[in-house]
Amino acid sequence: MRLLVSVVDADEACVAVEAGVDIVDVKNPAEGSLGAPTPGVIERVREVVPSERPVSAAIGDLPNLPGTAALAALGAARSGAAYVKVGLWGTSTTDQAVALLRAVREAVDGRAVVIAGAYADAGRVSGGPLAPGAVVAAARRACIGGCLLDTAVKDGRGLFEWLAPDALTALVAEGHAGGLEVALAGALRAEDVGAVRATGADIAGVRSAACRDGRRTEPLDAERIERLRAVCQR
Repeated sequence: MRLLVSVVDADEACVAVEAGVDIVDVKNPAEGSLGAPTPGVIERVREVVPSERPVSAAIGDLPNLPGTAALAALGAARSGAAYVKVGLWGTSTTDQAVALLRAVREAVDGRAVVIAGAYADAGRVSGGPLAPGAVVAAARRACIGGCLLDTAVKDGRGLFEWLAPDALTALVAEGHAGGLEVALAGALRAEDVGAVRATGADIAGVRSAACRDGRRTEPLDAERIERLRAVCQR
């Protein structure tokens, strides 16, 4: 299982690279769970990350506006992102999600792998984002590369408080059967990473677990990242 660590700038990206992360993820936590960074931040991160190491970028907790999503995705891909994570915040049905994801896929036109991002705690979000159990079907119909489960509200309640290990294992298997990469994230603690690996997920995504004192607003901690990576590789 690969380890993805979210960074906010090039300085944090350097720490992540030195600690051996597999995927350097760029996002702006101030704008939400999958908050979008500016193109310049993505470009600067790409410059400091070795060319063989993929960079991913979130493009926002998006409204149901396929054109807006397509423009954001193209900007991220042209700035150097190999993975573009699309937060399905404003799409409450599978049909809506598919339409938005297809617009993104067509916009990036092979420049990046499109990842559909759903929220394990969608039920507590006003407006009702796509149910987490529907994300694999939406990703398959849109013919994109993968899907991600995260949490929408960052209040310390993590992925496993919303979905049981058996349900996550089944979702990962469904994704793999459809040829998708599957990433799991959402306020994961260091002790959760082994459970994520047990689901068969391809990627474990973290921010807080990689930061000093386990707090997502603190600086990245290289020793924490190294320990997380060791768990991923067991």
